[in-house]
Amino acid sequence: MSDHQADLIVHARWIAPVAPAASLLENHALVVRDGRIVDLLPSALAGEKWQSPTVQHLETHLLTPGLVNAHTHAAMNLLRGIADDLPLMTWLEKHIWPAEGRFISDQFVQDGTRLAAAEMIRSGTTCFADQYFFPASAARATVEAGLRATLFCPLLDFPTPMGAGPEDYLRAATEAMDEWRHDPRIQIGFGPHAPYTVSDEPLQKVVTLAEELDVPVMMHVHETAGEIQMAVGNTGERPLTRLKALGLLSPRLLAVHMTQLTDEEITLVAETGTQVVHCPESNLKLASGFAPVEKLRQAGINVALGTDGAASNNDLDMIGEARTAAFLAKGVSLQADALPAAEVLQMATLNGARALGRDDEIGSLEIGKQADMIAVDLNRLETQPVYDPVAQFVYAATRDQVTHSWVGGRCLMDNRQLTTLNDPLILKNAQQWQEKIAGADRD
Repeated sequence: MSDHQADLIVHARWIAPVAPAASLLENHALVVRDGRIVDLLPSALAGEKWQSPTVQHLETHLLTPGLVNAHTHAAMNLLRGIADDLPLMTWLEKHIWPAEGRFISDQFVQDGTRLAAAEMIRSGTTCFADQYFFPASAARATVEAGLRATLFCPLLDFPTPMGAGPEDYLRAATEAMDEWRHDPRIQIGFGPHAPYTVSDEPLQKVVTLAEELDVPVMMHVHETAGEIQMAVGNTGERPLTRLKALGLLSPRLLAVHMTQLTDEEITLVAETGTQVVHCPESNLKLASGFAPVEKLRQAGINVALGTDGAASNNDLDMIGEARTAAFLAKGVSLQADALPAAEVLQMATLNGARALGRDDEIGSLEIGKQADMIAVDLNRLETQPVYDPVAQFVYAATRDQVTHSWVGGRCLMDNRQLTTLNDPLILKNAQQWQEKIAGADRD
């Protein structure tokens, strides 16, 4: 291949690279070769410098990095709407855990993750962090779809269909790491569920193994006031204090939710380099509380964005999540300039990549990085006129305006048509699961 031969050239009306921060390129072209970005230059100059068999002209579109959903439970798409309008612990103990105990299997996870992958591609996500059972099955569905994922293998003190206890879960995690270690799209980590479901000894093993294997850890932390009260009543200390003593607070930890934080705890999170994943819509729906995002940002903490699972959101729409995050940050802080559009786009892309330790490869449109990107058509009545395309994307666009998606330069969606997954088969499969699960509830 000659020095000026490319695999793909995408011309866009606007490109938001995310890095440098808040930058915007107008009438530019992005050039891809061997899955990576090799050039960003004015469209008028691209034809003089580069040749490619595939040239895409997107004259009304905004090109952004692919969105990084930093926390979800993908296979729970098959449980979407099964138990709405309930408090967290009632939702978990009376509905979700019993349903999982009855139906969770390798096949459930693979089918549910495939359904989730289709939804994520159609709404602009190119990489996701999943915390769910049978991570090897989720990996197969992810690779089939063409997405990237960091899959956090759950860890709990009690039995589930995946194992009898902590040793089984740790074994499943390390086996998945071994199976997928050669695929750059898949990363496996440890996913202890929450401080109230995992005791000290398994958490100490997670700290040791994560350090030895150089992998991240994800955990639901300080999700509700009830969790804090229970911990203080049982042990006399708040969960973060316990996690610090165990050595869990570090840049490896993605602490999800974090709605209940004192100023001293925010300082602790900043000092330890712990990452925070904000899931505003799930927190709102389950009445869990409000993460102090602006305080976290001002403290220098990396805050990523996630949807949580579709059983508690009820979608995997990162564009909608970004809008909710921006509005909520302003309302909670009482500052209209809190979390502006460019920064919430960074939260949904580069911050998520950074939390997963993947920011050297994805999260921004920079020369040398993987060509993971999406195109959003702003030429709709609902998003016209356009004065600030990034603000229009965050505050007015919807996920159906995502027209194209690429991962490593490979097109996963072309003008709203999925290229790697079969929509009718996925729909049929989801309906079969619904009939099976609903039928069991009637028996």
